[in-house]
Amino acid sequence: MSLFNNIAIIPARGGSKRIPRKNIKEFLGKPIIAYSIQTAIQSNLFNEIMVSTDDEEIATIAKQYGAKVPSMRSSKNADDYATTIDVLNEVLNFYKNDNKHFDYACCIYPTAPLVNVAQLNNGFEKLHTNKADAVFPIVAFSYPIWRSVEVDENGYTKMLWNEYLKSRSQDLKKVYHDAGQWYWFNPNKITNSLFTDNTTSIILKEDEVQDIDTPTDWLLAEMKYKILYHQ
Repeated sequence: MSLFNNIAIIPARGGSKRIPRKNIKEFLGKPIIAYSIQTAIQSNLFNEIMVSTDDEEIATIAKQYGAKVPSMRSSKNADDYATTIDVLNEVLNFYKNDNKHFDYACCIYPTAPLVNVAQLNNGFEKLHTNKADAVFPIVAFSYPIWRSVEVDENGYTKMLWNEYLKSRSQDLKKVYHDAGQWYWFNPNKITNSLFTDNTTSIILKEDEVQDIDTPTDWLLAEMKYKILYHQ
């Protein structure tokens, strides 16, 4: 167990439009949320692993796999407009009201089965060693965004940045996007946004990341999991 008093918060509301019951849909034999819970447990980084949900079935499954659900999420933070930081603040305020405070916190998304213990350890080490406000995983765009195009209202295709029209892709600056898996943060420094002047990241490989918004994404995530863990 970590020398620090850390909490893992797994936000898993019941509503999901694109993939119904997404947070507990079966992923290679067990509910997808189970992977996030079990990885958090195996890491030995957390004194508390809790699931924030408004859904009784999700709460039951979360408890079965070893997480706590000490309270149900408010309806205010269970709709399509609630942000991650809204949910995290609600959870931390709940614990503060119970006179429980944490040194560090980690939000782990319930549909992130590719997350592993090494990533969580690396993120925490960077957060603590660098005295950062927040740390999260990023992955490089697979194709340079500088060569992006858009389609205007008349159906014509245009470069977003004409100055890069003749540039070779290998000469363009590499840029990254949020892997959408987890966020380590200092709850004493973060209140309104996980992005501050003291936010940093770790870089993941493309095969370690898969956003899951469609049935095709789901199949790709299962394929990547099998490759990564030799199943």
